[in-house]
Amino acid sequence: MIPRTHFNDHFTREVETRASKTRSSCKKTLKGRHYYHYTKMVTAGPSSAQNGAQARATASVAPGYELPWVEKYRPVFLDDVVGNTETIERLKIIAKDGNMPHVIISGMPGIGKTTSILCLARQLLGDAYKEAVLELNASDERGIDVVRNRIKGFAQKKVTLPAGRQKLVILDEADSMTSGAQQALRRTMEIYSSTTRFAFACNQSNKIIEPLQSRCAILRYSRLTDAQIVKRLTQICEAEKVEYSEDGLAALVFSAEGDMRQAINNLQSTHAGFGFVDGNNVFRVVDQPHPYKVETMIKNCHLCNIDAALSMLKELWDSGYSCHDIISTMFKVTKTIPVLSEHAKLEFIREIGFTHMRILEGVQTYLQLSGCVAKLCRINMKPGLFVLPK
Repeated sequence: MIPRTHFNDHFTREVETRASKTRSSCKKTLKGRHYYHYTKMVTAGPSSAQNGAQARATASVAPGYELPWVEKYRPVFLDDVVGNTETIERLKIIAKDGNMPHVIISGMPGIGKTTSILCLARQLLGDAYKEAVLELNASDERGIDVVRNRIKGFAQKKVTLPAGRQKLVILDEADSMTSGAQQALRRTMEIYSSTTRFAFACNQSNKIIEPLQSRCAILRYSRLTDAQIVKRLTQICEAEKVEYSEDGLAALVFSAEGDMRQAINNLQSTHAGFGFVDGNNVFRVVDQPHPYKVETMIKNCHLCNIDAALSMLKELWDSGYSCHDIISTMFKVTKTIPVLSEHAKLEFIREIGFTHMRILEGVQTYLQLSGCVAKLCRINMKPGLFVLPK
C-alpha cells in the first residue's frame, strides 16, 4: 500500500509529465501550422488575394450584364411619369406641400402606379428615403403576423425627417392581401397616423375593405394611350441605338395593350434576340398569332368565304397557338378592321365574346373555334341560303 504523501508526489509528477508532453506537442503542432501557412503565403503570395479581389470585382461588374430596361428607364421624379396627367399633378401638389394623406392608387398593370408612389416618396423624404420607406410587394408574406410585427415595428421606429414629413409604408398589389391582414391594418393606421402614412397600389380598389377605403384618398389611373407608349419606346430606342421599323413599334403597342412595362420588356427581348425590331420579330418573341393572319380570317368570314376562313384557322391551330391566344387576338383585331361596319363589328364581337366565355369555362377545343368561324360567316349570308329545298 502506497503512503498518502508518496501518492500525492507520484500524482503531481504524473500531472506535470503529461502537461509537459501536451505543451511540446502543441508547440510542434503550432510550429507545423505556422510553417504550413507561411509556405502557403510564400508560394501563393499576394497573387491569391489579388485573384480573389479580382474575382469579386469581376462578379460585381460582370461583362455583358445589362440592367433590364424597365428598371434602367424607370422614372425617378413625378415629371418623368408618362400619362395620367391630372392625377400626377395632384401628387405633385402633395409633394410640394408635404401633407400626404393615406392613398389608394388603382388601375391596370404597367401604367405607373407603384412608380408614382416611389417618385412621390423620393420627393417628399429626400435623403431619408431609405430609412423612412417600407415597401412590401406581392412576393413578400403579408399576413396578419407581418402587419402586427413588421409594419407595426416600422411605424414605431424613430426616424429624423424634415418638418411636416412622415414615414411611408408602400403596399404593392394590396388587393391580394387577405381580409384578415387588411382588418389588422385598421388599428395600426389609426394609432400611428401622426408619424406614418400608407400608400396602396392595386388593380381593383373594390377588393380593399371599406374601412381602409374610407381612410384613404382614392386615385384611379387610366390606361395609357398608344401615342404615349410609342413616344416612350422611341426615346428608349434612340438611347439604346435600337434599329426598328414602324410596324415593329405598332406590334409592340398592339401586344402590350396599354401596359408600358410589357411593351418595354418586349422591346428589349426582341432587340436581344433578333437585333432588329419589326412586326414579325416582335410576334415571335411574344408568341401571339400574327394580327395579319387573324385579320385575313375575319375578312373571309365577312365575305362568307368559310373554306378560306377555316383554312387560316387550321394554320394558326397547327402553329401551336392555344384557343385563348387565338380568340383574344380575334377580339382585338375585329375592333380595328376598317372594312367592317359598326353593325358588323358589334355582331362579330358578340359571337367572339360568347366563344371566349365558353373557352374560359374550360371547353378549349378546336371545335369551339370552328363553330365561332362558322357563326361569323353566317352573319352576312343571305337568309335564302338557309331555306331547305322542298
